[in-house]
Amino acid sequence: MATIRSSITVDRSVDDVWKLIADAGTINEWFPLVEESAMLDDNHRTVTLRGGIRLTEEIITNDADLRRFQYRIIDGDLPIEHHIGTIDVIEVEGKSLVVYSTDVEPAELAEMVSGAIEGAVTGLAKKLC
Repeated sequence: MATIRSSITVDRSVDDVWKLIADAGTINEWFPLVEESAMLDDNHRTVTLRGGIRLTEEIITNDADLRRFQYRIIDGDLPIEHHIGTIDVIEVEGKSLVVYSTDVEPAELAEMVSGAIEGAVTGLAKKLC
């Protein structure tokens, strides 16, 4: 298993950043790899990536007090054995530190996932600024 982590500091309040991240059905608005997203129910969403790759994800945690969002891929077009993504929003001197980490198996997917989450934190910052 591989663990990937990316972070960015955004000059916006944690409430502003959290509001965007917590709205699980709109990830396509800030995650460049995601072309479409839709909630299936309160705890599941589908995403379509560039190239038409479809994934079904389970929302594990959407905690406004901790400002932590976690999800895992449970089905889809990629050969993923295990995946859990975590996004934390932490207040630092009036700004927001966004930490996006992912555990993925097989480890051979780490390079692809790393590029995706780097794009995600950059996309999030662009959306908010």
